[in-house]
Amino acid sequence: MKQERITGGSPWSDPRGQVMKTPDDVAEMLRLRACGWGVKRIARQLGCSHHTVKDYVAAGGVKPFKSPERPKRLDGLEGWLRERFIRHRGNADVVRQDQLAEQGVAVSRRTLQRAVQPYRQALKAEALATTRFETPPGRQLQIDFGERLVEIGGAKVKAFVFVATLGHSRRLHVRAFRAERQEHWSAGLESTFTTFSGVPEEVLMDNPRALVVRHDAVSRSVQFNDKLIAFAKHWDFRPRACAPYRARTKGKTEKGVGYVKKNAIAGHSFPTWEAFEAHLDRWEREVANVRIHGTTGEAPIIRFARDEIHRLKPLGGQPSFGSLRELTRVVGNDCAVEIDTNSYSVPWRLIGERVAVTIAAGEVRIRHGLHQVAVHKQSEGRRLRIVDSAHLDGVAGRNGAVCQPASATPTVSAPSPLPSLLRPLAEYEAVIGGTF
Repeated sequence: MKQERITGGSPWSDPRGQVMKTPDDVAEMLRLRACGWGVKRIARQLGCSHHTVKDYVAAGGVKPFKSPERPKRLDGLEGWLRERFIRHRGNADVVRQDQLAEQGVAVSRRTLQRAVQPYRQALKAEALATTRFETPPGRQLQIDFGERLVEIGGAKVKAFVFVATLGHSRRLHVRAFRAERQEHWSAGLESTFTTFSGVPEEVLMDNPRALVVRHDAVSRSVQFNDKLIAFAKHWDFRPRACAPYRARTKGKTEKGVGYVKKNAIAGHSFPTWEAFEAHLDRWEREVANVRIHGTTGEAPIIRFARDEIHRLKPLGGQPSFGSLRELTRVVGNDCAVEIDTNSYSVPWRLIGERVAVTIAAGEVRIRHGLHQVAVHKQSEGRRLRIVDSAHLDGVAGRNGAVCQPASATPTVSAPSPLPSLLRPLAEYEAVIGGTF
C-alpha cells in the first residue's frame, strides 16, 4: 500500500476503512512495546484498536498495503500467448485474431501488447542467436562476392572479388572480376571446382539478384534463376540460399571476404589487372590456405588433403558450362516453339505469347514471365516434335482425332440395282464356255 506522505501528519483511512497511524504513532507503539507495555495498554494510550497495535508490532513498522488485484481477462493464457507470439514472429495482431477465434476472448490491441511484452526480448534473443554448424567433409561450399577499390596502373579501379570457402576444411579460392553478373558467379564456381578437383554436395549463397529470382521469408520457398538451375544440374550440386536478411548463416565466407579485403588487397597496388590476378593466386596458395586457421587450429590445405578431397565428387572430364543459350520465342498455333528445327510443346493457353527459352545441360526450359511453364529433354535429332501431353489438355483432337465440320447438305447414297437384274456368275460362264 502507498505510504502516507506526511511531515507530522494526521491519521488517515485505507480503502478498507481501518484507521492508519502516522509514522510517529507507529514508532511510539514500537518504543512502548520495547518498554514492556502490553498491546491493549498501548492501544488505550494511542486511542486505537489493540488489533492495529498488534499488526504494527508484528510487522515491525509501517505496513505497506496492497489493494486486491482484479482478475485479468488473460489470466491462465500465459503459455498459449507465448507459444502463439513466438510462432507468429511477434505479430500481436495475428495473435489477437487467433485468441478471439480459439479462446473466445476479445481484448484491445494495447492490452495484448502489454501481455506479450515479456516475450519480445526472448524473440529478439532467438533472432540474434546463431548456432555454429560444423560441416561434414565434402558437404558444403559457401560463396560470396565483395567489392573493393584497388589501385591498378595508378588509378582506383572497382574490383569484384569472388570468394569460395569449403565448409569443413576452410580452404579458400579467390577470383577477381570487373563486374558481378551471372556469368561471373558461374566462372568463379567453375574455377573453384577445377582448383579443388571436385564438386561439393551443395553450394550455399546469399540471395543475389543474379541467381535468386524470389525467396519468401515466411515460407522459405526459393525460386532460383533458370541458368543457375541448369548450371547446378550440369555440375551435379544442390543450390541453397540463406534465409533473407540472415547472411550470418553463411558466416564462413562472410569472414573470408573480409579476410581477403584486409589481408590480400589492402595496402597493395598493381601495375596491371593481370598482376592483380597473379597476386591473388599467389596469396591464396602461399598465405590463405597454409595459415593456421583460428577455428580449426589447422592449415586449411592440410585439413583439405586429409579429410575433404576424397569426399568431393570427381569432375570426370565434365566440360565447361559455356554452351548455355538463351532465346526468345513466340508460341505458335500448334502449342509449340521451334528451336533448331525441332518443336517443343508449351501449354496451349500461351498461344501467341512471347516466352524465354534456356538451353543448357541437355535441357530446354521455357519460362513465361517469372513462371517456368515447360521443361523438355533437348532433342538430338532434327525436325522432330517433342510434346508433353499435359500441355494439350482441353484441346480438341489432342489424341489424333480430327474434328470434321458438319456438312451443310445431306449426303445422298447411290441407288441399289433391281433384284431382277442380278444373275449368278455361273450363268455367264455357261454362255461363254469358260470361267472368269
